[in-house]
Amino acid sequence: MKLSIVDVSPVLPGQSRHQTFNNTIELAQHAERLGYSRIWVAEHHGAASIAGRAPEVLIPVIAANTSTIKVGSGSILLNHYSPFKVAEVFCTLNELFPGRIDLGAGRATTGPVTDFALQQERNKQVHNNSDQQIAELVAWLDNSFPSDHPFAKAPIATLETRPDLHLLGSSPWSAMAASELGLRYVFAGFINQQGAVQNIHHYRTNFKPAQGHAGVQKPEAILAVHVVCADTEEEAARLLAPVHVMYRNLTQGRIDAMMLSAADAINELGAVPVIEKYINGSGIPPKFIAGTFASVKQQLIALTNDLDLEELIIQDLVIDHKARLHSYELLSGLIGEL
Repeated sequence: MKLSIVDVSPVLPGQSRHQTFNNTIELAQHAERLGYSRIWVAEHHGAASIAGRAPEVLIPVIAANTSTIKVGSGSILLNHYSPFKVAEVFCTLNELFPGRIDLGAGRATTGPVTDFALQQERNKQVHNNSDQQIAELVAWLDNSFPSDHPFAKAPIATLETRPDLHLLGSSPWSAMAASELGLRYVFAGFINQQGAVQNIHHYRTNFKPAQGHAGVQKPEAILAVHVVCADTEEEAARLLAPVHVMYRNLTQGRIDAMMLSAADAINELGAVPVIEKYINGSGIPPKFIAGTFASVKQQLIALTNDLDLEELIIQDLVIDHKARLHSYELLSGLIGEL
């Protein structure tokens, strides 16, 4: 089994955002030593508890402090940016670190205020055409605009190899777009648990081989899941308590709320959260997969088999940095399984 990591750079209680980014670098180095395939950094805006907002800035720092692990975005929010500029930035990163850069692209709302602030033409009603944007990004990476297209006059001069493009999503649109364009596909199972089976199935059954460099010739499906591994079930549940509070705060619009310690989170919740288990054969990942290595291993292997996955990418928001590193050390026992 291939295992990878997507890091949102959670701001831990009592730590600065500067230390948060140092933690991300340390996690990347740790993951490389353990044999993880890739580490991605996320793009979030406006949340006080999350420092990861500029993947294009963090990626070269992480790549410069590691040697072999692939580094990328999970994801760049393409609906807010020029596909041309995104292609230029990631081709430049790949020129700096050839063969090690992943371009994970997706779309998402970041809230009405930040959505508005990210736009260039605020005096107009800008309609984001997602199909057009992802197709344009592919065309820039492939230099495949028709000869009569104005953009054909400005090809991107870059290496023969390109950053590996992945389309990330949690909706039917992403599955349809990835299959139509022959792209690698990452389904956000920690966001939309119920949609995992249908969307990954649609991607596989409707997949068309890519025509150029940006895509692939056969389906490559990755599932992103939230996983916490610890020495005991009780410890795993305790580590999840701050995450439950954070998600509750976000659903209530409290983006200024900071992460709590485990003890404070349990006090606010009124109890240690109950760990939900994966139901074999369902293909529906729990929102959080947690427990001892033996328990988590059984669940992840079953989930991988049920969805016929090429890879799993793990998200976590553990607020104890040492416990976080230990979680990934335990999970690395799955690398090479299956």
